[in-house]
Amino acid sequence: MHLIFEEDGHFKAGSILSESDATAQVETASGKRSKIKTANILLRFAAPAPTEVMAEAETLTADLDADFLWEAAGADEFSFEALTQEYYGHAPRPAESVALLMKLHTSPIYFHKKGKGRYRPAPAETLAAAKAGLEKKRLLAERQAHLAAELAAFRLPPEYVSLIPRILIAPDKNTLEYKALEDAAAASGLSQLRLIERCGAIPSTLDFHLASFLLEYFPRGTVFAPTSEPLDPPELPKSPVRAFSMDDEATTEIDDALSVEWRDDGSIRVGIHIAAPALGIAPGSELDKLARERLSTVYYPGDKITMLPEALIHHYTLGETHDCPALSLYVDVASDLRVLGTETRLEMVHIADNLRHETLEVLFNDATLRNPDTPDYPYRRELEWLRDFAAVLEAGRGKADTVDRLDYNFKVDGERISIVPRKRGSPIDKVVSELMIFANAHWGGWLAENRIPGIYRAQSGGKTRMTTSPDPHVGLGVDQYAWSSSPLRRYVDLVNQRQLISLVQQTDPVYPPRSEQLFSVVREFELAYDAYNEFQRKLERYWMLRWLQQEGISEATASVIREDLVRFDCLPLVTRAPSVMGNPPGTQVRLAISSLDLLDISFHAELLEVLTPTPAAPPDSDAAVS
Repeated sequence: MHLIFEEDGHFKAGSILSESDATAQVETASGKRSKIKTANILLRFAAPAPTEVMAEAETLTADLDADFLWEAAGADEFSFEALTQEYYGHAPRPAESVALLMKLHTSPIYFHKKGKGRYRPAPAETLAAAKAGLEKKRLLAERQAHLAAELAAFRLPPEYVSLIPRILIAPDKNTLEYKALEDAAAASGLSQLRLIERCGAIPSTLDFHLASFLLEYFPRGTVFAPTSEPLDPPELPKSPVRAFSMDDEATTEIDDALSVEWRDDGSIRVGIHIAAPALGIAPGSELDKLARERLSTVYYPGDKITMLPEALIHHYTLGETHDCPALSLYVDVASDLRVLGTETRLEMVHIADNLRHETLEVLFNDATLRNPDTPDYPYRRELEWLRDFAAVLEAGRGKADTVDRLDYNFKVDGERISIVPRKRGSPIDKVVSELMIFANAHWGGWLAENRIPGIYRAQSGGKTRMTTSPDPHVGLGVDQYAWSSSPLRRYVDLVNQRQLISLVQQTDPVYPPRSEQLFSVVREFELAYDAYNEFQRKLERYWMLRWLQQEGISEATASVIREDLVRFDCLPLVTRAPSVMGNPPGTQVRLAISSLDLLDISFHAELLEVLTPTPAAPPDSDAAVS
């Protein structure tokens, strides 16, 4: 005796070896023996052989029409044997019964299974809806196949124009377009990014990198939502000093300025004046929410995305010829450059001049210091004295820098890039950085002494982190370091300024001890600041490759840092060059440059020649500027 039985949702045929009331021992055509429940047996027959029955049933099933069967079945529940008898009009052969059973089982939108071998026809409206759904799926599948074929042929369908770069960076993987792209990438053997590029959908690699960054960190765009005008500062006492700032020509967020007063007793009073936007941004206001959302200005070659709206920046930047609200730290200095005392004030300061690096550095540099042949320039006496004071402050931190290093300025003019080396530690750098380090360290200590919470930047074990504890910054050689000197550009500085103003005005701090808001600012700022810096480094690397292309450079000299890591001599560019392995750190090498890829921002560097080995330069320290 043979049988058809159901197992794991499939119909199988076999021969009965033995049987009890509840189970049967069967052997399938493959020779596999198993025990099945009698309740799972759907059909018994003596002949022909099970394999013949299943083969013929599959042929017969292909000729059965589900729509006709549905009409023939009526509206009531039925057994497959009954419908088979009615359909064929005679006692069905085993293959005919199995064929109809298979058709019922594989037509779930027409027939709903109700039990062992029993089905109920779907209601007419339910069947119509199911058919519409299937037709929609069929059309979508056809559309997906068409899109995939177009992409695989490197033709971009119109649907994708508005989806780039989102479909590559933050896709909705349930969309038809994404599934088609996935299929096409698999068919072409290319990554999705490279496939889209081959389709001509990335005409500007620069625009693509910028759009990818904005999509992730500025999904609503970089234009500020309309807000109320910033608050005017309260009535403040006016300082008698005339201050000046020093920034590059592109700077609009002028956070800091300096003043120098010569006193009759030979002492000097230095003023470190910081813009005070905290006076115009009420905690929790719309302006505060905008600043909190961005957390920092984003810098990259050729442009920037400011933390604050232009109207507020204009309201509080330390613009020349204006009286500006400022949080001032005055440092009294003896004639021998010892610090005698300090005082913090909230006041209006007259900003006499905004000096620019591009013009000032030509006259105020290491070569011209105290050179009688140097033409006179604005604030010469003040700047030369400040340079000496900065050197004392630097030595006091134990961080006197005797190693010449280069910084590089990136200047983008349309499609051209200039990368100009600039010696780090120039007099301008020394003056600004040392006085800002002094202010940030002093104000951080002042907050800690008065048990006012603040946000600190600490470093130990080579790792730098943001914290609400006044921990040391080993790299700078200070006991604590609270970023407070750039409140127009960094939200933590704005937060710290609010706390400092509460100390000056002797009011309750905006952020009390153990403030959860302060902790959340620390977490959010660190993530955003790291991401913004990574984007800046990425775009700088991009423009360095553009510069190599622009200048037609195919060879360059470099120094081995360690193992296969090298640093270029002509650019602030570090890369891996496996072919230099085995050369000690500091070895000078000549490299061949090839395979520049502006989409991946990558290239290949191959060793051409080992030049005269030189000692390895000491690693860069964690630099701190305003």
